[in-house]
Formats: sequence, C-alpha cells, structure tokens
Amino acid sequence: MTTVVTDNCKGCRFTDCVTVCPVEAFHVDEDMLYINPDVCIDCSACIPECPVEAIFEEDDLPDGQEQWVDINEEKSQDLPIITDTLEPLEGAEDKREKLGL
Repeated sequence: MTTVVTDNCKGCRFTDCVTVCPVEAFHVDEDMLYINPDVCIDCSACIPECPVEAIFEEDDLPDGQEQWVDINEEKSQDLPIITDTLEPLEGAEDKREKLGL
C-alpha cells in the first residue's frame, strides 16, 4: 500500500503536505505533486495537510481514481524532490472553493 496524490492537486499545487513528509517522498512538476511509492513509508502525515483533499491511502482511493497509483509511480521517477513549500498556483484558492473545502 502507498499514499497517492490524485487529480484534486492538479492546478492547485498546495505544498503544505511536503513539509510533514519524513522521507522526502514528494516530487513536483509545473502543475501538481506526486508521491514516490518506493520512498513513502505510509505514515499518512500528509493526508490531513492537503487543503483540497487530494491525498489518499491507496486502499481509500475514491472510485475512479485508481489510475493515480500508476501516475504517481511513473511521474515521481523523473521529477525533482520537493521538501519546502511553494506558493500555490494561480487559481488554487478558487479551485478549493469550487470543491467546497
């Protein structure tokens, strides 16, 4: 089992979650974050930190989100590690409001 970033992160890229990760499992691109399942220790510390509820344990993924397990694994292999917060992307707060969070 691993922890997975899903599509709610896309276009937001809030980075509150990366600072609580004890093993530097997060990777970043221009649009969102990903978790490397080979590094993640499944501590779940990042889950409550996500303001758009984009992070789930693999066993708790919402229906239709299963593809994000493979996406995180693939994307995290070639992207830089992120351990410090960044400013959210433009429009991130609007997306959070649309999600009702």
